[in-house]
Amino acid sequence: MSDLKRTSLHDLHVELGARMVPFAGYDMPVQYPMGVMKEHLHTRAAAGLFDVGHMGQVMIRARSGRVEDAALALERLVPVDILGLGVGRQRYGMFTNEQGGLLDDLMLANLGDRLFVVVNAGCKEADIAHMRAALSQDCEIEVLEDRALLALQGPKAAEVLARLQPSVAELKFMDVAQDVEIDGIATLVSRSGYTGEDGFEISLPGDKAEQLARSLLGFDEVEMIGLGARDSLRLEAGLCLYGHDIDESTDPVEAGLSWAIQKVRRRGGEREGGFPGAETVLAVLENGAARKRVGLRPEGRAPMREGVALYDASEGGSLVGEVTSGGFGPSVNGPVAMGYVARAQSAVGTALWGEVRGRRLPVEIVSLPFVAAGFKR
Repeated sequence: MSDLKRTSLHDLHVELGARMVPFAGYDMPVQYPMGVMKEHLHTRAAAGLFDVGHMGQVMIRARSGRVEDAALALERLVPVDILGLGVGRQRYGMFTNEQGGLLDDLMLANLGDRLFVVVNAGCKEADIAHMRAALSQDCEIEVLEDRALLALQGPKAAEVLARLQPSVAELKFMDVAQDVEIDGIATLVSRSGYTGEDGFEISLPGDKAEQLARSLLGFDEVEMIGLGARDSLRLEAGLCLYGHDIDESTDPVEAGLSWAIQKVRRRGGEREGGFPGAETVLAVLENGAARKRVGLRPEGRAPMREGVALYDASEGGSLVGEVTSGGFGPSVNGPVAMGYVARAQSAVGTALWGEVRGRRLPVEIVSLPFVAAGFKR
């Protein structure tokens, strides 16, 4: 375990009795004494505090000094409208490869003079190398090594954070604000998260992270939440986890991420294509994908987990798909899953069978998300 990296909150996790596990090269808390189920339900009811300091934080500045030039440069790597992203706004995006597959998904924000990009921990090194190789001629790529990242999520998140800084209550979903003083600390705050709940992600100096975490945990509404509940929360919210629901073998269309490709980057758009795998992705956008990511509700209480094969009959029949994420959904009090199925079998209400330990069990295709989003629009 000695070769694992540690986030700024490592000692606090240990002090709070977290069960630590290796995750994306870091020693991370999977749960606290409260347990995954209660942590999950607490986040849905009040406010959960997550350490996401293992994720990569990157600033991109155009050598010309114009943020528009940084936006156009980054558009060479993503099928997203960055040039049209307003100052103080954030957008979901993805890196594609030459085959149109997904290298990673990410968040990107326009800070007015530069772009702020947050990438997944497991892909961090590859993503940074990818950006440096493609953008360094036009842009400076600064990796924020000494920054922490906290996520405060849940219906009470805004009320709690506003006690430390009232101005955060004015932020709308996907707004980003710089130099926001919270508990006397200069932070970068976005109204976003990956639980399906209202909430905030707070980037701050690593040496100040424990101070802010302790201040937030001082409020009755806030509990520390581990990776276990983070996974079940995002699954109920119908959100992809890189390396499971999306990877280099999946394209944005079959993954249900077409909404993240704005018209300006599509066929006939002002800046059509121009990203890796554009021809493939734009063709699939026009013609439809051969398979589709769907929500799945297994019958009974037994979860269907990643790797479960999906068939169109209880016996014999054809293999039509596979589960990519699955587990127990505490908020819906039953098993939930996501996976890919052939387009012909992808309609809501379609009955399928998942093969679990040699037995085929019924599962129905349902709409995503399993729990309605609580974002502040």
